[in-house]
Amino acid sequence: MTLQRHSFWHWLCAAIMLLAALGFTVAAQAAPAAAPAPPGQSAAPALDYKLGTGDKLRVIVFGEADLGGEYVVDSGGFVRLPLIGQIHAAGDTVRQFENEVISKLKDGYLKDPRVSAEVLNYRPFYIIGEISKPGEYPYVNGMSVLNAVALAGGYTPRADQRRVYIRRDGTGREETLTADQTTKVNPGDIIRVAERFF
Repeated sequence: MTLQRHSFWHWLCAAIMLLAALGFTVAAQAAPAAAPAPPGQSAAPALDYKLGTGDKLRVIVFGEADLGGEYVVDSGGFVRLPLIGQIHAAGDTVRQFENEVISKLKDGYLKDPRVSAEVLNYRPFYIIGEISKPGEYPYVNGMSVLNAVALAGGYTPRADQRRVYIRRDGTGREETLTADQTTKVNPGDIIRVAERFF
């Protein structure tokens, strides 16, 4: 009897351990680790990203479907919304723009408006100088200077391939940066590829 009892408990412990191991394996398979971001990719522009001409926004006014929609920041830096008209957007963050829309809606239209805005398409960037096809190109998240050069058909034979000159945020000041995968392009950037001197 003692031997039978000992065998039963031995069998029961082994079964419990086997079930626990199987349960751990299933749980591990059910919750795989998050995949790392692809090389050379980065997130969308930061939360402090400043809106500018050409950005396309989606605006949602909760409970008021007719007041929302998709809008482009015009050449004057404004977005024209139903009911409240023009809202200045250029130079504002998305949060600041939302707050401005809320303020306008509270001013005689809605008691407690809730507004959400997001950038659907970022404004284009420009690449000029010693490049095969200079011009305006659509911005893509995580884009580097090398991606921009490839999109524009590559360098001309006279191009300085070591550095580029970039004007950011509509400023007149050029930054000198290395022409490699580490130099990221922002929406609205003007990239100039200079001629090499040797």
